Amino acid sequence: MNDPLTTVTSGLLDDLSRRAAAAARRRMNHNLHPTLSDPIQRLLNAFEPGTYVRPHRHAGSGRWELFVCLRGRAAVLAFDGDSTVTARADLDAAGPTLAVEAAAGVCHTVVSLAPGTVMLEVKPGPYVALTDKDFAPWAPAEGDPACPAMVAFFERAAIGQWAAP
Repeated sequence: MNDPLTTVTSGLLDDLSRRAAAAARRRMNHNLHPTLSDPIQRLLNAFEPGTYVRPHRHAGSGRWELFVCLRGRAAVLAFDGDSTVTARADLDAAGPTLAVEAAAGVCHTVVSLAPGTVMLEVKPGPYVALTDKDFAPWAPAEGDPACPAMVAFFERAAIGQWAAP
């Protein structure tokens, strides 16, 4: 029998942050859902400053995404099809804004604003790696030399600013 309660401890968050800081991508996730086919994906995601999350939207109808800041600070940005920032939510585990939901079909990204940032993410499943995300065509692919400049833009971006070069 599976454990009837899934707990999230400060030790788990500490370990996840340590692993994210040591990872080449500067982030690390820990799934709370039992399988990738689960209808609701629930995961912890540790983001360190400098990590690049390529702007994307989730494929399929009704594919929203909820972000809850458990530790640190992060920003979630939304974009239109031309790369203009249409919304920004600055999340801080100390408040005042702790969570934000990206509506279905919205192109978005998340950027870490402090070391040790850990978010709880919740979104509809199942997760299928090849079809989960539609990446913004104007955003560089992960590993591209332009990624650090894009991360720097995300950190300071304001509504109405254009991300594409």
